[in-house]
Amino acid sequence: MSYMGVDIGQTGCRAIIFDEKGQQRAQSYREYPTVMPQEGWAELDSTQVRDRCFEVMREAQSQCPEDPVQGLGISCQGEAFTPIGAEGENLSNAMITFDTRAAAHMERFSTEFGIEQLYRITGHTAHPMFSLFKLLWFMENRRESFDRAVKFLCFEDFLQHHLGVEPHISWSLAGRTMMFNIQSHQWDSEILDAVGLDASRFAVPTASGKIVGSVDPSVARALGLGPDVQIISAGHDQPLGALGAGVVKPGKAMYATGTSECITPAFTNPILSDDLFNNNICTYDYILEGMYTTVAFSLTGGNILKWFRDQWGQEEMREAERSGRDAYELLLAKIGRTPSPLLVLPYFTPTGTPYFDHDVYGAVLGLKLTTTREDVLRGLLEGVAFEMRLNLEILDRSGIHIDELRAIGGGAKSPIWTQLKADILDKPITTVVVTEAACFAAAMLACAAITEEPLTSLVERWVQTGEVIEPIPENAKRYSERFETYRELYPAFKKLPSIQ
Repeated sequence: MSYMGVDIGQTGCRAIIFDEKGQQRAQSYREYPTVMPQEGWAELDSTQVRDRCFEVMREAQSQCPEDPVQGLGISCQGEAFTPIGAEGENLSNAMITFDTRAAAHMERFSTEFGIEQLYRITGHTAHPMFSLFKLLWFMENRRESFDRAVKFLCFEDFLQHHLGVEPHISWSLAGRTMMFNIQSHQWDSEILDAVGLDASRFAVPTASGKIVGSVDPSVARALGLGPDVQIISAGHDQPLGALGAGVVKPGKAMYATGTSECITPAFTNPILSDDLFNNNICTYDYILEGMYTTVAFSLTGGNILKWFRDQWGQEEMREAERSGRDAYELLLAKIGRTPSPLLVLPYFTPTGTPYFDHDVYGAVLGLKLTTTREDVLRGLLEGVAFEMRLNLEILDRSGIHIDELRAIGGGAKSPIWTQLKADILDKPITTVVVTEAACFAAAMLACAAITEEPLTSLVERWVQTGEVIEPIPENAKRYSERFETYRELYPAFKKLPSIQ
């Protein structure tokens, strides 16, 4: 028997098939472009996302036709939604996390409703990225499409819809809309009433790991799937990634490097403290029912390496074409093993936690005529890691103690980059064999639901750890000293007049 995990990210989608022992059998990946019609807007063409998802599902299954998939789970990015018409059609693109056009709607609604009341209900503090505020913008600026929409679906329930089942949204993903009550596990009537919406226009909330239906037979045939593939609720990609890295109890956390960087722990009770509220660090459902999680994150993450590659890595891209090696690997091999002479404020996008600042800029300090390209790249990566250290300190202060980090995502494949992070955080980082952990966890949920094996038992069987990367003491000491200066950068730069 085999199980498929599908992950719908911000830059591409992936399908991976695993057998009953958690061994990878097949995988497929497709990218799609971000649509940026104007400053502050960031969208995905939902129809293209659906088509790419179908392509990777078809291709992955074609790689092991003798072992038809029995069940599949869908992991996806948070916040983005697609309005669906009466005939099941997509009515517009989906606004993704980086889209900040709803800033004014966020300010107005959260002030009128009460920012602390919103936090107590949803476990989140207001930010333009959340679906609630994007929906208010859509209501005001795309009224015809808003009125035509019978459903507003996030990408997990969106793909379920196109696979032919009644859409169900996992609790963890629903939490990222900022319209979901994390205590009652239902769409919150007080918030929906304030918006003027009915819960029937959203997917049915359900705990992760529940069978929600079977792929429509005609769709299954078109995708090369078997006749009775079960769809299992999975959830938001970050907590799924944590589960796929083996985070099943307090004290452990996932450290993911994808487009953004995230630290995701698990804990037993919801924590709604003033410290977390003041630092915009959320609390919402984890994948394991009865547990909770948070996401401490920087929206500038692996995308800063991509930006550097595209702007100054032409030599490595040409070498990658000639040799078949990865251009990122070639760049990272040149950054040295000791701290950069630079200090970087890594806000090349809106910030994540703790500041939730969408009107901010990055900065590189310490440039000289002797500064090398490699100094700049290492400094950029150090800046992101310093930002994650800032977040770890807040979590620890709030009672969320993390002793072990598990590295996943594309960045986890680089020992050099992971060592840099271990040095700056001054914590050991454990690697895992399967770094595409969100897909892994989605397939794991499918296996547990169909075989009825307890999920924690399955995690113990499937998740395999690799090397533990310990901090280099002399680097950790230098970084700790420099971190004290890093703390002061954001407050100092916010006092400067805008450059635009």
